[in-house]
Amino acid sequence: MSFDIHLSGHVKSVVDATLPSLVASLVASGITAGDSSLWGPEAEEEASRRLGWVQAVSVSRPLVPQIEALRQQLAAKGVTRVVLAGMGGSSLAPEVIAQTAGVPLVILDSTAPGQVLAALDGDPQQGDLTNTVLVVSSKSGSTVETDSAKRAFEAAFRDLGIDPLERIVVVTDPGSPLDQSARADGYTVFNADPTVGGRYSALTAFGLVPSGLAGVDISELLDEAEASLLEVAIDSPDNPALVLAAAIAGGEPRRDKLGLVTDGTHIVGLPDWIEQLVAESTGKEGTGILPVVLLPVSPEVENPPADLQILRLVDEAKQFHLFEHHAGEILISGSLGAQFVVWEYATAIAGRMLGINPFDQPDVESAKIAARGLLEARPEPTEPAFSANGVEVRVSDPELASSGTVAGVLDALWSRLPADGYVSIQAYVNRLELDQLPGLRELVAADSGRPTTFGWGPRFLHSTGQFHKGGPPTGVFLQILEQTDVDLEIPGRPFTFGQLIQAQAAGDATVLAEGHGRPVVTLTLTDPRVEVLSLFEAAQ
Repeated sequence: MSFDIHLSGHVKSVVDATLPSLVASLVASGITAGDSSLWGPEAEEEASRRLGWVQAVSVSRPLVPQIEALRQQLAAKGVTRVVLAGMGGSSLAPEVIAQTAGVPLVILDSTAPGQVLAALDGDPQQGDLTNTVLVVSSKSGSTVETDSAKRAFEAAFRDLGIDPLERIVVVTDPGSPLDQSARADGYTVFNADPTVGGRYSALTAFGLVPSGLAGVDISELLDEAEASLLEVAIDSPDNPALVLAAAIAGGEPRRDKLGLVTDGTHIVGLPDWIEQLVAESTGKEGTGILPVVLLPVSPEVENPPADLQILRLVDEAKQFHLFEHHAGEILISGSLGAQFVVWEYATAIAGRMLGINPFDQPDVESAKIAARGLLEARPEPTEPAFSANGVEVRVSDPELASSGTVAGVLDALWSRLPADGYVSIQAYVNRLELDQLPGLRELVAADSGRPTTFGWGPRFLHSTGQFHKGGPPTGVFLQILEQTDVDLEIPGRPFTFGQLIQAQAAGDATVLAEGHGRPVVTLTLTDPRVEVLSLFEAAQ
């Protein structure tokens, strides 16, 4: 089999009890046949336009020679550095594909000006703009982050006397605003299947074009996926997608948090892709499955809360449990292509089990609208509740700041956690400069005693942002912002990258606090490289 799963303890009992009804419901063969009625009448119209991922392998095969031919053409001109501007599934799938293959691919899924500049400047190992091709990926064709990156690269190419038409490749849905404008301008355009949602698009043009141009053997990836298609299509208790769906969405009471641990597997970065797929698909109507990306030594792994199910990605699930004691965990292994297929099926099945539509994202747009409003009005930043050790503190509720210390504010935020709550850390910073910041997650998880997620802003807005607003109202939110003298104009726009990322952070905080009543603390580091240490100390 191309995908293996091993269960023990509580989760095995849950699967044993849940699997018969899943098999009897014919949901696996129904998905394969494109049955859009599986998720109820309210979801049927949307589902009828969102099941193309089931056929992604065969639909994508003709793209392979086109992508490989373009790669050869670019290489013949000395163009070997690939930068991808995309958000959500458009960047997370190519990122895990390239990392697993050991192929360099520069991911630009941020509006932090320092990060944009780094993508423009290049580095000694991979080169600079003179040997760079930019892939602009946007399903809707109107994503502000990717449009801004495209504008910046166009201007930078022209400044060097390079024709952007020769160095920018566009991936988008047919007929989108980007498709129309890019074709009119003369850019090379790859159209993706419009019946595939962004987070299910790993095996479409969105996953394959940037990966293939970077040098990944995408034909092999499709072969891996194809090898698993029969397994997931059959209504059988051996179907790995049915087993996985039962494991993550079954049980009463259900464990609604899923801890994702990578342990000795060759696949790099898969939990980040799983996180956006599961969180955005299931986090709505007050329910959902919250993925929590963990290390093997994270507090939640050492002492799992009762509402957290640990899932461990390993090289050999059937053998791994013989050498290590992981009672009660889900162990999975398989090729990357098989992982994509099984997780997509399992997530769609889990949505059916939860009684929600796994293909919509009704709350993703709210933060975008709030950010646009702030960019148009351009209000002055609100005064901080207080400043301490170079950290400006802003809070959604004045009582959160009553201690007058950063450590006290964090303790006050943890005190708002319900018994089944979680902490969400959201870092709107240049992650190339503050790459140690994810370590804060471990300290917060230990200090708060609850599962803690970490997301880079604005990337997470296109994935877990849906869960924060549409899922269970049990989260508390910690924003990390930075003050920086680095900024960059966005050609043709009345705002800069610095103003854009500030508006995105403020907009999301407003929607969370005022729109959904969630507690939000915003900590702005006035000297990020220095103050990040005081932030770590406050969280201990």
